[in-house]
Amino acid sequence: MDLKEALTPSSWLELQELLFQDAFNDRLGRVRSPFIYRGLSQFEYRLKTSLTRLGGPYEKLEFHLLRNFKKYAHRPDIVNNTDWDWLALAQHHGLPTRLLDWTYSPLVALHFATADITQFNRDGVIWALNYEELKNYLPDNLRNQLRLVGSNSFTTEMLNEAYNNITELTSQTDEFVVPFEPPSLDSRIVNQYAIFTFMSHPGLMLDDWLLNKPEMYFRIRIPSELKWEIRDKLDQVNINERVLFPGYEGLSKWLKRHYSPKVNRAEPE
Repeated sequence: MDLKEALTPSSWLELQELLFQDAFNDRLGRVRSPFIYRGLSQFEYRLKTSLTRLGGPYEKLEFHLLRNFKKYAHRPDIVNNTDWDWLALAQHHGLPTRLLDWTYSPLVALHFATADITQFNRDGVIWALNYEELKNYLPDNLRNQLRLVGSNSFTTEMLNEAYNNITELTSQTDEFVVPFEPPSLDSRIVNQYAIFTFMSHPGLMLDDWLLNKPEMYFRIRIPSELKWEIRDKLDQVNINERVLFPGYEGLSKWLKRHYSPKVNRAEPE
């Protein structure tokens, strides 16, 4: 893919400068970044959804996956009972969907790029997407929704006012990206400062869509030789599994990684 060249820091300090670049809002006189962030353990990884990774005729399976999830799932977590609430709940619990996980926090994204110590022999990547500018590519009905509310992202209620279900949205011929804040289903979503994006059709890939829009994103290569320092400093500022995945599972993952000796790092292939 002919993506814009990634930025490569040589130190922790340089990395922080890159992560927070263009975050100052002149109109407000405050740091209010227009970017959302996604961290991946390998630089070569694409912006693939869990639905895409399912393989096979995944575009045709999306409807059936969500239909059966709604049929068999318990309902207490669903408040508004819209397709969009169900989609967020399904993604949250591991069902393959067209949603991509992002965060408003560059440090949370950095956690996900360095959480797997078996990947410390490989460069990672942080994707930064200007979600505020996505509205310029939306169809009129969605763009008007944002304008009326004065927001740059959608809630489940806002999406449901525009489209009654995901099939209705998929019937659109335009290609666009929707930034979508999930309901606060639990503290994991809250602590991760989470936001989703999804494409107007399940067969579209976000990095393909970005190819001719270099102003919409930047990427930061995370050099493998910096990963241990980054990881240790994130732990020191309390950005770790224990906080981002509250509960016994997150605690156990944090302790396992935290006490893994550095000599157990993955060997180069």
